[in-house]
Amino acid sequence: MKEFYEPLLYLSTPDHPNTMSVIAELKEPIDGDILRDVVQELSVRYPYFYVQAVARDNDIYPEPNPLPMTVRNTWEPINFNSQASNYQLAAWKYEGKRAAFEISHSLTDGAGVFPYIKSALYLYLTRKTGEQLDPAGIHLPGEEIPASETGNPFAALDIDAAEEPLYLKPPTEDFYRVKVEGDASKQVHHIMLEESELIRYCRDFDGSPNAMIAVMLARAARKYDPENEKTVSVSVAIDHKAMLGARENYRMFANVIELDFPKSRPLDDLMKTCTMARGQMMLQAQPENSLWAMKQRKLTYAKLGQLPLEFKLGALAKTAGNVRWTFSVSYVNSRTFGALDPYIETLYAVAEPGVFDIGCEITCINRKFFLTLIESFTADRFIDIFLRELSSVGIAYEVVRKEPLRLCGIEPFQG
Repeated sequence: MKEFYEPLLYLSTPDHPNTMSVIAELKEPIDGDILRDVVQELSVRYPYFYVQAVARDNDIYPEPNPLPMTVRNTWEPINFNSQASNYQLAAWKYEGKRAAFEISHSLTDGAGVFPYIKSALYLYLTRKTGEQLDPAGIHLPGEEIPASETGNPFAALDIDAAEEPLYLKPPTEDFYRVKVEGDASKQVHHIMLEESELIRYCRDFDGSPNAMIAVMLARAARKYDPENEKTVSVSVAIDHKAMLGARENYRMFANVIELDFPKSRPLDDLMKTCTMARGQMMLQAQPENSLWAMKQRKLTYAKLGQLPLEFKLGALAKTAGNVRWTFSVSYVNSRTFGALDPYIETLYAVAEPGVFDIGCEITCINRKFFLTLIESFTADRFIDIFLRELSSVGIAYEVVRKEPLRLCGIEPFQG
């Protein structure tokens, strides 16, 4: 039976690919030959990203893939688990000065993938520039892969003895759904903010980057659809493995805490609203909550192990892709790539929508915050209102790029 810390690959489907991506824009055009060499070389340091899906023991497992990971000179998507991707669950692409790594979110999360991105950019830039860059904090081929990175991240914890926390927030069932405008076609806006400005407002108004953006999204929703009476629900990503001291492990232990903004609660007082949002976050983001979540995950895996694979690939996977929140906010806290920073212009994260109406992925590097707003429709009115909310509190921004969402999809897994 699958261990509770192993990925549930069958939750990625053609309808809900569950793909994530990190996009780095450099100061010079990408050299595809160098990038291909680097990607192949890193397969010995990060073998857990170079995998194919194999059905056995009533489940789908990631196993070593002898074929190379694809690196293509186009932003057009391909499908994982198909011949086009060499049956890998990850792929690279580049176009102009931008390079992007796309991967199944079932395998890893932002915290798990960022070390790989750093390694790839380090090897690429040292060869492209000919400079001897400081490798501090970079994992390189030839070094030993520690057990903490690939094993059970919670082996030292007594998960079975976890007790229910004092506070467990019930999910909001009948939450506000963003009114769709324009065509049903996914798009992204890449937005840049000065780190100093957002942090100043976080300090002055008792916020944090993810809490502040959650509040701005809720305020925008009230102005976008002022007659709607339903509660705005915002999921804020947290990393259970980091909460429990296992930061190095690559596996996907991201989960969410939930913020509610009922219509009866005015959002005009920014400090009060941010304080309440942070209070909701602190109640839920506690080590005992994460330990309890791992106990529930372990119990769930035991139950899933008894179900036929056909059911997991069908009804269960479809249910997992249902919308559960109005908005999603995810902040991968990585303020520097060390010696690589001077060569990086922008750094964005992107995630496939499905379980939320509109998502916001946040990254930070070179003293700038980068927001990716992800919508499932083409009209810009909501984005315009959100940007006006930023302006209304004095946060300057730059819309760097607007484009269709072009993430890799996935072919169905075969049982």
